[in-house]
Amino acid sequence: MEAFPAFFPLSGRRVVIAGEGEGAEAKARLLAGSPATVERVTGAAALAPDAYAGAALAFIASPNADFCEAASLAARGAGVPTNVADHPELSDFHTPAIIDRGQMVAAIGTAGAAPIVAALVRAELEAKLPAGLGRLVELFGKLRAETRAALPDLAQRRAFLRAMMGGVVAEAAEAGDLETAERLMRAALAEGVVTLGVVWLIQTPEARDLISLRAARALAEADTLVLGHGVATDVAVLGRRDAPRRTLAETDAGFLADEAAQGRQTAVVADLDALTDLALALGGKARHHMLVPAPDA
Repeated sequence: MEAFPAFFPLSGRRVVIAGEGEGAEAKARLLAGSPATVERVTGAAALAPDAYAGAALAFIASPNADFCEAASLAARGAGVPTNVADHPELSDFHTPAIIDRGQMVAAIGTAGAAPIVAALVRAELEAKLPAGLGRLVELFGKLRAETRAALPDLAQRRAFLRAMMGGVVAEAAEAGDLETAERLMRAALAEGVVTLGVVWLIQTPEARDLISLRAARALAEADTLVLGHGVATDVAVLGRRDAPRRTLAETDAGFLADEAAQGRQTAVVADLDALTDLALALGGKARHHMLVPAPDA
């Protein structure tokens, strides 16, 4: 990971955009819907450190390279993280391609090396993310304290929220009916919904691009990863970084059934023979699904 991605809170903050031209206008459009106070500065005023004092971020854009260098020196001299359009060598951070869903923001970056690639990836993801996803995130944030109180166990809470993302609560949020979505989610919390765990048995693919979308999602959502011998690193990396990992050799059906009973999702990646043995051992002890690689086209 050449660049570390981070998010800067903008509510109540001041952001300075220095310069003129299409680059500066693009930054202004980017920040138009944010809760930040956006201040535009041009000309000689943009070359003084006082113009940036106290700002959370500074964006500099101009066709004049000398202006960009002088303005970046002023902004960085004021201790403000600075981005200079088309000049990564003058920047403290790079502007990623952004998917904006309100409180749900996704960013794709290439450390300034190939912005067009980030834009293409963004376009692919943009089409797959529901327009109302931000409203659902807003609801989860509003009921976060209540959800934590009702479900103090992290795995149970994750399983509950996964269920909310795929049911009537998500449908109401997508339709823009947050009042109904909130009522339904509160009702689910009050009823003490039992979240059933599941064991995903994923056959090791010969290459990562042969793994099915369902298997990739199971890996990304799993609370625990169990890896058989020879599982490729580029497959294991699809799992959450904070998910505990264990070997297949130290895992049996009893452990998997216990994880499922606690509402956890466990992804086991191994060869077909090992998965078949596990499936037989699990029997009716835990809900489990076998996932095999997509056929090689």
